[in-house]
Amino acid sequence: MRIVAANEVQAALDFPLLVDRLRDAFRRDVAAPVRHHHNLPRGGEPDATLLLMPAWQSGRHVGIKIVTVTPGNAERGLPAVTGVYLLNDWKTGAPIALIDGPMLTLRRTAAASALAASYLARQDAERLLMVGTGALAAHLVQAHAAVRPICNVLIWGRNPARAEKLARALNRRDFKVDFTEDLEGAARGAHVISCATLSHDPLVQGEWLQPGTHLDLVGGFTPEMRETDDEAIHRARVFVDTRAGATTEAGDIVQPLASGVLKEADIAGDLFELCRGERPARRSYAEITLFKSVGTALEDLAAAQLVVERT
Repeated sequence: MRIVAANEVQAALDFPLLVDRLRDAFRRDVAAPVRHHHNLPRGGEPDATLLLMPAWQSGRHVGIKIVTVTPGNAERGLPAVTGVYLLNDWKTGAPIALIDGPMLTLRRTAAASALAASYLARQDAERLLMVGTGALAAHLVQAHAAVRPICNVLIWGRNPARAEKLARALNRRDFKVDFTEDLEGAARGAHVISCATLSHDPLVQGEWLQPGTHLDLVGGFTPEMRETDDEAIHRARVFVDTRAGATTEAGDIVQPLASGVLKEADIAGDLFELCRGERPARRSYAEITLFKSVGTALEDLAAAQLVVERT
Protein backbone atom coordinates (compact mmCIF):
# COMPACT_ATOMS: atom_id res chain seq x y z
CA MET A 1 0.00 0.00 0.00
CA ARG A 2 1.30 3.40 -0.99
CA ILE A 3 1.37 6.37 1.38
CA VAL A 4 0.86 9.68 -0.43
CA ALA A 5 1.97 12.83 1.40
CA ALA A 6 0.36 16.25 1.24
CA ASN A 7 2.92 17.78 -1.14
CA GLU A 8 2.43 14.89 -3.57
CA VAL A 9 -1.35 15.30 -3.42
CA GLN A 10 -1.13 19.02 -4.16
CA ALA A 11 1.22 18.46 -7.09
CA ALA A 12 -1.02 15.75 -8.56
CA LEU A 13 -4.27 17.72 -8.26
CA ASP A 14 -3.72 20.48 -10.79
CA PHE A 15 -6.93 22.54 -10.79
CA PRO A 16 -7.83 22.54 -14.50
CA LEU A 17 -7.34 18.77 -14.59
CA LEU A 18 -9.16 18.17 -11.30
CA VAL A 19 -12.15 20.34 -12.28
CA ASP A 20 -12.54 18.29 -15.47
CA ARG A 21 -12.22 15.04 -13.50
CA LEU A 22 -14.96 16.15 -11.11
CA ARG A 23 -17.15 17.16 -14.04
CA ASP A 24 -16.76 13.67 -15.45
CA ALA A 25 -17.44 12.05 -12.05
CA PHE A 26 -20.74 13.90 -11.63
CA ARG A 27 -21.80 12.52 -15.02
CA ARG A 28 -21.00 8.91 -14.08
CA ASP A 29 -22.63 6.30 -11.84
CA VAL A 30 -20.76 6.62 -8.54
CA ALA A 31 -22.29 5.61 -5.20
CA ALA A 32 -21.75 8.27 -2.54
CA PRO A 33 -24.03 8.04 0.51
CA VAL A 34 -24.57 11.15 2.62
CA ARG A 35 -21.66 11.37 5.01
CA HIS A 36 -21.78 10.15 8.58
CA HIS A 37 -21.65 13.19 10.84
CA HIS A 38 -20.85 12.82 14.56
CA ASN A 39 -20.55 15.58 17.16
CA LEU A 40 -17.58 15.39 19.56
CA PRO A 41 -18.19 17.59 22.64
CA ARG A 42 -15.18 19.52 23.90
CA GLY A 43 -15.26 21.22 27.27
CA GLY A 44 -14.18 24.85 27.16
CA GLU A 45 -14.02 25.11 23.36
CA PRO A 46 -16.29 24.58 20.33
CA ASP A 47 -17.35 21.01 19.67
CA ALA A 48 -15.33 18.96 17.20
CA THR A 49 -16.85 16.90 14.39
CA LEU A 50 -16.07 13.43 13.06
CA LEU A 51 -16.92 12.88 9.38
CA LEU A 52 -16.93 9.52 7.59
CA MET A 53 -17.35 9.73 3.82
CA PRO A 54 -17.54 6.46 1.83
CA ALA A 55 -17.91 6.14 -1.93
CA TRP A 56 -17.42 3.46 -4.57
CA GLN A 57 -17.33 3.05 -8.33
CA SER A 58 -18.26 -0.42 -9.55
CA GLY A 59 -15.33 -2.20 -11.17
CA ARG A 60 -12.76 0.34 -10.01
CA HIS A 61 -12.41 1.43 -6.40
CA VAL A 62 -13.93 1.69 -2.94
CA GLY A 63 -12.79 4.61 -0.79
CA ILE A 64 -13.47 6.27 2.53
CA LYS A 65 -12.32 9.54 4.05
CA ILE A 66 -12.05 9.88 7.82
CA VAL A 67 -11.87 13.50 8.96
CA THR A 68 -11.99 15.44 12.21
CA VAL A 69 -12.85 19.14 12.27
CA THR A 70 -11.61 20.78 15.47
CA PRO A 71 -12.29 24.55 15.56
CA GLY A 72 -10.34 24.88 18.81
CA ASN A 73 -7.14 24.02 16.98
CA ALA A 74 -6.97 27.61 15.74
CA GLU A 75 -5.99 28.68 19.26
CA ARG A 76 -3.34 25.96 19.34
CA GLY A 77 -1.82 27.00 16.04
CA LEU A 78 -2.90 23.71 14.44
CA PRO A 79 -5.02 22.93 11.36
CA ALA A 80 -8.74 22.66 12.06
CA VAL A 81 -9.15 19.78 9.60
CA THR A 82 -7.18 16.53 9.86
CA GLY A 83 -7.72 13.08 8.38
CA VAL A 84 -6.81 10.42 5.84
CA TYR A 85 -8.26 8.86 2.70
CA LEU A 86 -8.11 5.10 2.16
CA LEU A 87 -8.48 3.87 -1.43
CA ASN A 88 -9.18 0.18 -1.98
CA ASP A 89 -9.31 -2.10 -5.00
CA TRP A 90 -12.88 -2.93 -6.08
CA LYS A 91 -12.31 -6.59 -6.89
CA THR A 92 -10.20 -7.67 -3.92
CA GLY A 93 -10.93 -4.96 -1.36
CA ALA A 94 -7.20 -4.66 -0.76
CA PRO A 95 -5.88 -1.20 0.26
CA ILE A 96 -4.13 0.59 -2.60
CA ALA A 97 -3.19 3.93 -1.08
CA LEU A 98 -3.41 5.93 2.13
CA ILE A 99 -3.65 9.57 1.05
CA ASP A 100 -3.24 12.77 3.05
CA GLY A 101 -6.84 13.74 3.86
CA PRO A 102 -6.56 17.49 4.52
CA MET A 103 -4.82 18.30 1.23
CA LEU A 104 -7.18 16.02 -0.73
CA THR A 105 -10.10 17.83 0.92
CA LEU A 106 -8.71 21.29 0.23
CA ARG A 107 -8.07 20.60 -3.45
CA ARG A 108 -11.34 18.80 -4.21
CA THR A 109 -13.43 21.33 -2.26
CA ALA A 110 -11.92 24.25 -4.13
CA ALA A 111 -12.25 22.40 -7.43
CA ALA A 112 -15.96 21.73 -6.76
CA SER A 113 -16.54 25.47 -6.26
CA ALA A 114 -14.66 26.18 -9.47
CA LEU A 115 -16.72 23.52 -11.26
CA ALA A 116 -19.91 25.27 -10.17
CA ALA A 117 -18.48 28.65 -11.15
CA SER A 118 -17.70 27.33 -14.63
CA TYR A 119 -21.50 27.12 -15.10
CA LEU A 120 -22.72 29.95 -12.87
CA ALA A 121 -20.18 32.80 -12.83
CA ARG A 122 -20.08 35.36 -15.62
CA GLN A 123 -17.63 34.53 -18.38
CA ASP A 124 -15.89 37.88 -17.86
CA ALA A 125 -15.65 37.65 -14.05
CA GLU A 126 -12.38 39.33 -13.04
CA ARG A 127 -12.88 40.50 -9.44
CA LEU A 128 -12.94 37.93 -6.63
CA LEU A 129 -13.63 38.55 -2.95
CA MET A 130 -12.31 35.81 -0.67
CA VAL A 131 -14.08 35.82 2.71
CA GLY A 132 -12.00 33.84 5.17
CA THR A 133 -8.30 33.30 5.72
CA GLY A 134 -8.16 29.61 6.68
CA ALA A 135 -6.34 26.81 4.90
CA LEU A 136 -8.94 26.62 2.12
CA ALA A 137 -8.75 30.28 1.09
CA ALA A 138 -5.63 30.11 -1.08
CA HIS A 139 -6.89 27.02 -2.90
CA LEU A 140 -10.25 28.67 -3.62
CA VAL A 141 -8.55 31.72 -5.09
CA GLN A 142 -6.41 29.53 -7.35
CA ALA A 143 -9.32 27.29 -8.35
CA HIS A 144 -11.63 30.16 -9.32
CA ALA A 145 -8.79 31.70 -11.33
CA ALA A 146 -8.48 28.40 -13.22
CA VAL A 147 -12.01 28.71 -14.67
CA ARG A 148 -12.54 32.48 -14.94
CA PRO A 149 -10.20 35.38 -15.86
CA ILE A 150 -9.74 36.45 -12.23
CA CYS A 151 -7.01 39.07 -11.96
CA ASN A 152 -8.07 41.21 -8.98
CA VAL A 153 -8.58 39.56 -5.59
CA LEU A 154 -9.50 41.05 -2.22
CA ILE A 155 -9.24 39.00 0.96
CA TRP A 156 -11.29 39.74 4.06
CA GLY A 157 -10.95 38.03 7.43
CA ARG A 158 -11.88 38.64 11.03
CA ASN A 159 -8.15 39.02 11.68
CA PRO A 160 -6.86 41.71 9.27
CA ALA A 161 -3.25 40.71 9.90
CA ARG A 162 -3.94 37.19 8.65
CA ALA A 163 -5.75 38.59 5.61
CA GLU A 164 -2.80 40.84 4.83
CA LYS A 165 -0.34 37.95 5.22
CA LEU A 166 -2.35 35.72 2.88
CA ALA A 167 -2.66 38.51 0.31
CA ARG A 168 1.11 39.04 0.30
CA ALA A 169 1.66 35.30 -0.19
CA LEU A 170 -0.70 35.11 -3.17
CA ASN A 171 0.11 38.42 -4.86
CA ARG A 172 2.08 38.29 -8.08
CA ARG A 173 2.80 40.54 -11.03
CA ASP A 174 -0.05 39.28 -13.25
CA PHE A 175 -2.47 38.59 -10.41
CA LYS A 176 -3.20 41.42 -7.98
CA VAL A 177 -4.16 40.30 -4.46
CA ASP A 178 -4.78 42.68 -1.56
CA PHE A 179 -6.59 42.59 1.77
CA THR A 180 -9.51 44.69 2.93
CA GLU A 181 -11.28 45.53 6.16
CA ASP A 182 -14.35 46.83 4.28
CA LEU A 183 -16.40 43.68 3.71
CA GLU A 184 -19.46 45.51 2.41
CA GLY A 185 -17.53 47.63 -0.07
CA ALA A 186 -15.57 44.64 -1.34
CA ALA A 187 -18.74 42.57 -1.73
CA ARG A 188 -20.47 45.34 -3.68
CA GLY A 189 -17.56 45.45 -6.13
CA ALA A 190 -17.00 41.73 -6.62
CA HIS A 191 -17.97 39.55 -9.57
CA VAL A 192 -17.42 36.38 -7.51
CA ILE A 193 -17.62 36.12 -3.71
CA SER A 194 -16.24 32.95 -2.15
CA CYS A 195 -16.83 32.29 1.56
CA ALA A 196 -14.92 29.68 3.56
CA THR A 197 -15.50 30.33 7.24
CA LEU A 198 -16.85 28.55 10.31
CA SER A 199 -19.33 31.35 10.98
CA HIS A 200 -22.66 30.75 12.69
CA ASP A 201 -23.93 34.22 11.77
CA PRO A 202 -24.36 35.65 8.26
CA LEU A 203 -21.35 37.58 7.02
CA VAL A 204 -22.30 38.53 3.45
CA GLN A 205 -25.58 40.44 3.27
CA GLY A 206 -27.91 39.92 0.34
CA GLU A 207 -28.49 43.64 -0.12
CA TRP A 208 -24.80 44.00 -1.01
CA LEU A 209 -25.00 41.69 -4.03
CA GLN A 210 -24.84 43.48 -7.37
CA PRO A 211 -26.45 42.22 -10.59
CA GLY A 212 -24.33 39.45 -12.11
CA THR A 213 -22.63 38.40 -8.86
CA HIS A 214 -21.89 34.74 -8.17
CA LEU A 215 -21.84 33.81 -4.47
CA ASP A 216 -19.90 30.67 -3.51
CA LEU A 217 -20.63 29.38 0.01
CA VAL A 218 -18.19 26.71 1.18
CA GLY A 219 -17.57 26.93 4.91
CA GLY A 220 -20.80 26.05 6.71
CA PHE A 221 -21.31 22.30 7.08
CA THR A 222 -23.87 22.05 9.91
CA PRO A 223 -27.48 23.32 10.16
CA GLU A 224 -26.37 25.93 12.70
CA MET A 225 -23.76 27.58 10.47
CA ARG A 226 -24.47 30.49 8.10
CA GLU A 227 -22.32 32.63 5.83
CA THR A 228 -25.08 34.70 4.19
CA ASP A 229 -28.59 35.89 5.03
CA ASP A 230 -32.13 35.21 3.85
CA GLU A 231 -32.03 38.23 1.53
CA ALA A 232 -29.23 36.62 -0.48
CA ILE A 233 -31.26 33.42 -0.74
CA HIS A 234 -34.29 35.43 -1.82
CA ARG A 235 -32.43 37.41 -4.49
CA ALA A 236 -30.30 34.64 -5.97
CA ARG A 237 -30.92 31.61 -8.13
CA VAL A 238 -29.81 28.86 -5.75
CA PHE A 239 -27.71 25.80 -6.62
CA VAL A 240 -26.15 23.11 -4.40
CA ASP A 241 -23.55 20.40 -4.81
CA THR A 242 -25.97 17.63 -3.77
CA ARG A 243 -29.59 18.08 -2.73
CA ALA A 244 -29.44 15.36 -0.09
CA GLY A 245 -26.43 16.91 1.62
CA ALA A 246 -27.28 20.59 1.35
CA THR A 247 -30.90 20.26 2.47
CA THR A 248 -29.95 18.39 5.64
CA GLU A 249 -26.52 19.72 6.61
CA ALA A 250 -26.04 23.28 5.32
CA GLY A 251 -27.44 26.05 7.51
CA ASP A 252 -27.51 28.41 4.53
CA ILE A 253 -30.09 26.06 2.97
CA VAL A 254 -31.64 24.30 5.99
CA GLN A 255 -32.60 27.49 7.83
CA PRO A 256 -34.29 29.21 4.85
CA LEU A 257 -36.15 25.95 4.12
CA ALA A 258 -37.37 25.82 7.73
CA SER A 259 -38.54 29.45 7.71
CA GLY A 260 -40.20 29.25 4.29
CA VAL A 261 -37.84 31.72 2.63
CA LEU A 262 -36.76 28.87 0.34
CA LYS A 263 -38.66 25.83 -0.89
CA GLU A 264 -36.94 22.67 -2.12
CA ALA A 265 -38.52 23.26 -5.53
CA ASP A 266 -36.75 26.65 -5.62
CA ILE A 267 -33.32 24.97 -5.72
CA ALA A 268 -32.47 25.44 -9.37
CA GLY A 269 -30.07 22.51 -9.67
CA ASP A 270 -27.20 20.50 -8.27
CA LEU A 271 -23.83 19.55 -9.71
CA PHE A 272 -25.19 16.33 -11.17
CA GLU A 273 -27.80 18.26 -13.15
CA LEU A 274 -25.43 21.05 -14.18
CA CYS A 275 -22.72 18.66 -15.38
CA ARG A 276 -25.22 16.49 -17.26
CA GLY A 277 -26.90 19.49 -18.89
CA GLU A 278 -30.23 18.71 -17.23
CA ARG A 279 -30.71 22.18 -15.74
CA PRO A 280 -29.84 25.56 -17.26
CA ALA A 281 -26.80 27.31 -15.83
CA ARG A 282 -26.48 31.13 -15.77
CA ARG A 283 -29.40 32.53 -17.78
CA SER A 284 -28.46 36.20 -18.06
CA TYR A 285 -25.60 38.61 -17.50
CA ALA A 286 -27.38 40.31 -14.58
CA GLU A 287 -28.60 37.19 -12.80
CA ILE A 288 -27.35 36.65 -9.23
CA THR A 289 -26.34 33.05 -8.60
CA LEU A 290 -25.58 31.25 -5.35
CA PHE A 291 -23.83 27.90 -4.92
CA LYS A 292 -23.77 26.09 -1.59
CA SER A 293 -21.48 23.09 -1.11
CA VAL A 294 -21.15 20.77 1.85
CA GLY A 295 -18.96 18.23 0.08
CA THR A 296 -19.66 14.77 -1.23
CA ALA A 297 -17.62 11.59 -1.10
CA LEU A 298 -17.89 11.39 -4.89
CA GLU A 299 -15.44 14.29 -5.09
CA ASP A 300 -12.99 12.59 -2.72
CA LEU A 301 -13.07 9.35 -4.70
CA ALA A 302 -12.51 11.11 -8.02
CA ALA A 303 -9.63 13.13 -6.55
CA ALA A 304 -8.06 10.07 -4.92
CA GLN A 305 -8.19 8.16 -8.21
CA LEU A 306 -6.44 11.05 -9.93
CA VAL A 307 -3.79 11.17 -7.21
CA VAL A 308 -3.01 7.47 -7.67
CA GLU A 309 -2.83 7.88 -11.43
CA ARG A 310 -0.38 10.80 -11.21
CA THR A 311 1.95 9.73 -8.39
